[in-house]
Amino acid sequence: MKAPIVLAVDTNNLETAQRWIEATRESVSVYKLGLEFFLNFGQTGISSIKSVTDADIFLDLKLHDIPHTVSGAAHAIRDLSPKFLTVHASGGRSMIEAAVAAVPSTDVTAVTILTSLSEEDLFEVGFANNALESAVALAKMSVSAGAKAIVCSPLEIVAIRSAVGPETTIITPGVRPLSEVGSDDQKRTMTPRDAIDNGASLVVIGRPITGSWKDGAEAMRAKARLIADEILK
Repeated sequence: MKAPIVLAVDTNNLETAQRWIEATRESVSVYKLGLEFFLNFGQTGISSIKSVTDADIFLDLKLHDIPHTVSGAAHAIRDLSPKFLTVHASGGRSMIEAAVAAVPSTDVTAVTILTSLSEEDLFEVGFANNALESAVALAKMSVSAGAKAIVCSPLEIVAIRSAVGPETTIITPGVRPLSEVGSDDQKRTMTPRDAIDNGASLVVIGRPITGSWKDGAEAMRAKARLIADEILK
């Protein structure tokens, strides 16, 4: 059975990306193709990935511009029909509405606060509130503007789920599989299973799975299955 895993396909080698997908297709539900992948391989690259999997595609472009420009960018990838397309929630209501209108068959996915930003970073760039309060406000606004999915850190899942209700898809990076951490690390992070229990719909996992590729396809297949089992148990 496939687990609610979004595998981050972070590689600049198209053949490697295809092999990763072939090795993990039994365990992974969604494949995330980011900006680097898109700039390297374009729409042809996305199409080639879709040709080797029936899993959903998460196109992680994090669009952020004036509504007219975001509308045009979203419309440009409309024929690729990704399941998810990310935009920055901080782009505002009109921008999100423009993206939603441009790709009605895709779940526009609003990124709240990047997990790389500290509280100090947020205040430095002008946020008035802390990360949790800001993320909840951005999530509520995004859903009301038509976004069907939200990206947030594990620490914000419970509050955002309470704010947006059960129908919105919540996707969280920043998780670390139980098999990858020691007891001390578990105090500072959240496992994929914990994230799902707290209300996440999908968890983004990259190197804990893709890092096993150095040992071959079978090792990667086994690692994906191990992490999937941790989530599904």
